[in-house]
Amino acid sequence: MSVTATRRRRAISGAVVRLMVAVVILPLAFVLVGGGTASANPYDRLREHWVAAPGGVGHIKVRIWLANNGSNKALYLLDGLRATNDVSGWEHETNAAWLSDHGINVVEPVGGMSSFYTDWYAPSNTNGQPYTYKWESFLTQNLPDFLANVYGISRTSNAVAGLSMGGNAALVLAAYHRDQFTFAGSMSGYLNLSAPGMREAIRVSMLDSGGYNSDSMWGPPWDPAWLRNDPFVVAPMLRGLPMWISAGAGLPGPHDQPRSAIDVFNVGTGMGLEAIALAQNRAFQVRLDTLGIPAHYDFPASGTHSWGYWQDQLWAMLPMMKASIGA
Repeated sequence: MSVTATRRRRAISGAVVRLMVAVVILPLAFVLVGGGTASANPYDRLREHWVAAPGGVGHIKVRIWLANNGSNKALYLLDGLRATNDVSGWEHETNAAWLSDHGINVVEPVGGMSSFYTDWYAPSNTNGQPYTYKWESFLTQNLPDFLANVYGISRTSNAVAGLSMGGNAALVLAAYHRDQFTFAGSMSGYLNLSAPGMREAIRVSMLDSGGYNSDSMWGPPWDPAWLRNDPFVVAPMLRGLPMWISAGAGLPGPHDQPRSAIDVFNVGTGMGLEAIALAQNRAFQVRLDTLGIPAHYDFPASGTHSWGYWQDQLWAMLPMMKASIGA
């Protein structure tokens, strides 16, 4: 079985339960040898580090593809709900590393399953997690400090982008850290966490993805932390920020080529998840329009909740991203 098929099966395991709930939402310090000189192969410019992190986790693995031209601007790429601890899904499934051939340092934090890349209240008490996720602190303090000290990467005017869970987080991180991020990209993100049934859907999805408890993340559904991390709520803080917002129509497209029964099932699940993402993205578009906040929207006529389409969007946003961060 190919890496893509393995990853895809993992990404949609348990998706039937999540989809049924989601329908309600519709209304070391290990360094690879080598210098920073330009190379035709971005993997010659790959560096891997274990970067000190808060919350008791100790260190978080980060894989970095240095820009081919010595640029000091970076793109932080965020994974989805089922992020694994070996490498990012962006490396598993896409050619995102090749963005480094275009004057951007590609930074991929590894791990963070069900984390929403946020600072949690406490360790998850439903799966024996021994530490507290502190992803926002890591991404906005520890990691930029490390990148600046080791590689001279700027602490300001960078980009952040992600898919699904990571799309939500990209907008929230950019909203609260405008000095660090001057571009945000969300692909198939669920951007209205306050929609009816959304908090219950997140709870079920997180339990299904690693057994994580959303109460340990943002407290009970009435806790203000849920509002703080809702792009729909913090939308006014995004004024003036260049944004790329995308979601497919939920209809099969060129990247959906089922060859087996499980492939057919996966495509069907991806169709449902993407249709819901599109509804949320359209609602977010109305929200920004009401506030008079412009953004770039890309809603293709086909596309499911899967990596091929997210790779397409990543390359489509490259010119806008480079212009926004000065790369």
